[in-house]
Amino acid sequence: MEQLLRTTNITTIAYAQALLQGEGIDCFEMDVNMSILEGSIGILPRRLMVRRADLARAKQVMADNGIALDG
Repeated sequence: MEQLLRTTNITTIAYAQALLQGEGIDCFEMDVNMSILEGSIGILPRRLMVRRADLARAKQVMADNGIALDG
């Protein structure tokens, strides 16, 4: 799996997941438990992962919907 998105904004993560699911792209959210442990301060980012084969299409979906990606 490859990292598509890394953010502390849980709304962005939820929106991105919904967009990907709508396009039939499987995704997995990582670091959720670490974010819970830090106690909702919002300093530890969550990562959204996709299959390597879906990465280019997932990046295009994010770009089409105005979600900025790292790198």
